[in-house]
Formats: sequence, C-alpha cells, structure tokens
Amino acid sequence: MILRKYMSLLGIGSARINLVLPKDTFKPGEDMKGEYHIKGGVIDQKIKRIDCELIKLKQDKKIEQTFDAPTILTSKLIQSEQSYKIPFTFRLASTLPASTDEISYRFHVKLTFSEGVESKDQVAIRVI
Repeated sequence: MILRKYMSLLGIGSARINLVLPKDTFKPGEDMKGEYHIKGGVIDQKIKRIDCELIKLKQDKKIEQTFDAPTILTSKLIQSEQSYKIPFTFRLASTLPASTDEISYRFHVKLTFSEGVESKDQVAIRVI
C-alpha cells in the first residue's frame, strides 16, 4: 500500500482526467457542453481543483493567447478505480477568428490533487 501511494505521488497510477466534447467543430458565440471524465488511480486521491484554458495558437508567430475558461475548486475524494463525470460548459467569444492553417485552438485541462503529480489533457477544436 505504501508503494502505491508513493507511485501515485510521482504520477504513476494517479487519477486521470479527460475533457469529452460531443463534437470538435464550433461557431463563434456557441455554447459548448461536455463532461470531464475522471478515472481514479490505484489509491484514493483528493482533488484540489480542475483548471481549463482555451488556447489560441498562431503557427506563423508561435503566439499563444489564453481565453477565460472555467475553473472548478473542489475537495472531492476520487476513490481508487472509480469513474466520475463532471459537467463542462463554456461559451466561445463571438469575436473569435475562424480556425485556419495559421490559427488553431485547444483546451488545456489540468487536474490538481492535494498531494501528487497533476493530470493533464488537451483537446483540439475547430472554429468555423
């Protein structure tokens, strides 16, 4: 049991997060709805927060711009090997430029625990 705890503190066997969206193409101003899927690891872990950012990346200049996205503060205990779903909602800015060969978008999601290594996920979307 002690070995499992130390392994999860290093990120081996920790809980994992995935942002699941019903589609990957959206329009400016559209309300997005999805879910965070959390799968418990080898030991129980207490979540501290879930951070999510929408990133705009311009390939030619490698400039990133971050847009406001939801952050969830919680003290939920994720039990070993259990699955959880948490609702996700986000409204895209109505002035968001469309995706092109030069501009792309992705969500960066980070699950932070009271102890241990963070779990991360990335989800690419297209804006039309």
